Amino acid sequence: MNGRTVLERFPAGGPRGSWPAEEFAHARRLEGMPAEVVMDLSTDTFLVIVREPVADAAA
Repeated sequence: MNGRTVLERFPAGGPRGSWPAEEFAHARRLEGMPAEVVMDLSTDTFLVIVREPVADAAA
């Protein structure tokens, strides 16, 4: 498992001045979800993700 959940995918070639992945992530953060945008270079796609919490190894 890679420790993340993909919420949405957006093509990298969006219209000039448009940031749909950032806007989507911002809306999720307003809902209390720690969403962030990362780039998937292999597919030239922006992914809006939520990272899964890492379990403390000492616990």
